[in-house]
Amino acid sequence: MTSFTVPTRETVSQGNQALFDALKGQLGFVPNLYATFALSQNALGTYLALQSAKSSINAKSREVVNLVVSQYNECRYCLAAHTMLGKMNGFSDAQIIEIRKGAASFDPKLDALAKLTLALVANRGHAEDAAKDAFFAAGWSEENLVDVIMTIGDKIISNYLHAATDIPVDFPAAPELDVALAA
Repeated sequence: MTSFTVPTRETVSQGNQALFDALKGQLGFVPNLYATFALSQNALGTYLALQSAKSSINAKSREVVNLVVSQYNECRYCLAAHTMLGKMNGFSDAQIIEIRKGAASFDPKLDALAKLTLALVANRGHAEDAAKDAFFAAGWSEENLVDVIMTIGDKIISNYLHAATDIPVDFPAAPELDVALAA
């Protein structure tokens, strides 16, 4: 199997070195997955721009999408990172587990979001009408739907990068689930 080495600041382009410095200033370190994007001269900057783009869904809602998508794609790295970020956004451990299973019974609006997200990823964008209808009935808008899909795309990119490289996870591991996700 091909083994990938996590790039260091010294081994990446000057443009990526500046991004490493900014990440270190913001986060205190450069997460391994971000560093791996820097194997490309352009991918890290492009990905960071996507992640920091304006959205009609708030950070807590984006974490719901991130957790559902990462669980569906079985991405250990993103599950670890977004479990931590989910806690930072106010979710309890039990709520994070439920979200990862594709539901959020503790909040009807987030429940509709989790269920639609799972339906979208499991059906490659072809969510059933019932999931979309429940999403809109919960108070989400068409603009929100577009931004949910943008967030799904963002997370699929990072899930796939980790799947292809299997770089070390540098966040506390997320608990294992006893079920596989299916829509």
